[in-house]
Amino acid sequence: MKNDRRTFLKLAGMAGLMAKGRKLFGETGLYQDYFSRYSGEISAQAVTSIIGSYGPWAAGLLDNQLPLYSFRRDNWKSLAKWVKPAKRRYLERLSMPAFGGLPQVNVTRKYTYDGLYIEEMNWALPNGGRCEAILLKPADASGRLPGVLAFHDHSGNKYFGTAKIVRTSDKEHPMMQEHKKDMYEGRAWANDLAKRGYVVLASDAFPFASRRVMLKDVPESQRQGLTDPDPGDQDGIRAYNRWAGQHEHIMAKSLFSAGTTWPAVFLAEDIKALDVLCAREDVDSEKIGCCGLSGGGMRSVFIGGADERIKCAIPVGFMTTWRDLVLDKATSHTWMTYVPLLPNELDFPEILGLRIPLPSLVLNNSEDPLFTLGEMKRADEILKKVYEKSGAAGNYKCSFHPGPHKFDAAMQEEAFEWFDRWLK
Repeated sequence: MKNDRRTFLKLAGMAGLMAKGRKLFGETGLYQDYFSRYSGEISAQAVTSIIGSYGPWAAGLLDNQLPLYSFRRDNWKSLAKWVKPAKRRYLERLSMPAFGGLPQVNVTRKYTYDGLYIEEMNWALPNGGRCEAILLKPADASGRLPGVLAFHDHSGNKYFGTAKIVRTSDKEHPMMQEHKKDMYEGRAWANDLAKRGYVVLASDAFPFASRRVMLKDVPESQRQGLTDPDPGDQDGIRAYNRWAGQHEHIMAKSLFSAGTTWPAVFLAEDIKALDVLCAREDVDSEKIGCCGLSGGGMRSVFIGGADERIKCAIPVGFMTTWRDLVLDKATSHTWMTYVPLLPNELDFPEILGLRIPLPSLVLNNSEDPLFTLGEMKRADEILKKVYEKSGAAGNYKCSFHPGPHKFDAAMQEEAFEWFDRWLK
């Protein structure tokens, strides 16, 4: 038995970063330094892990049994008896800070553009700068419409936030033009979704754009000689983004030391945005969805599992297992991903599974270098099992699209059709 166990761990636990590095976004791509340039699947032939010979042992810690609060366990026979303790443990592990009630929204500008009515707004939070947000809906809309929280991506670019997924004028920052071309097939997907009859709210996440860490607010010894760049200073923006990437481990350690976690902070802020959206008179608060790519997909997972007001969740380009991060892909991901001790109780896809039987669509890219294909497929099997066990198999769908990390036109169309199915 010992030899069989050792063989299993060796074969199932080893993973390789075996493919040749390649540029994701062409010769001028902005984010090559952020994304992993290697892809690979868990393989019996691979003999390395990102933590060396400790990898099989660490992965084995997850293999002894199903996580304690996994709905796949035989002891959880009733959805009603499982969901409350499982969600309670999830929130305990997050250790989410209190952010008060409904924020007081300050609308700074109202206008129409490209068939859309747009509001630029902001609200105060207990920390940092005011959170800036963009709201979009059809210019000729009347009555209450379904609402969607549109989450921007990470992409190693903390200088920008909502500008990555919205367009509010014909004149656009050149770095955002390039970003949309690289990640969204040139589209401002939040605009396109709003045109289909939705109130779409996109807010800056912690710590991006209006919520970013300002260099002037950290000790001079930590600034690397940099100052906060103006929007026209593209070299300065790139330098800031490099600094912000290097600063992530400091932020994470500080948050852990404060008794909270990084996912808890951005989730607390996203819940405030959800409060703002649901409180609007032009929004049907019983028909709310969320969607985002990459870091936005991660945010969709965390809020989708936490808040049942999200009736339809669509994470894009962010679904895998904790095992994938143990063995192969922690090098590819932000510190925002991790909740200490939670892997003992829920696998990563089971965070989204906390929302069963509410509908979820997971969109993956089959050549996404941020994850191993094998573990993306295993995450799909996990979610299939929990939805089937809850009696709601038809409320879950997972699709694999060809190509690298992206949310292209075909994926957007699938997402929009899923929203139409469940929110209209």
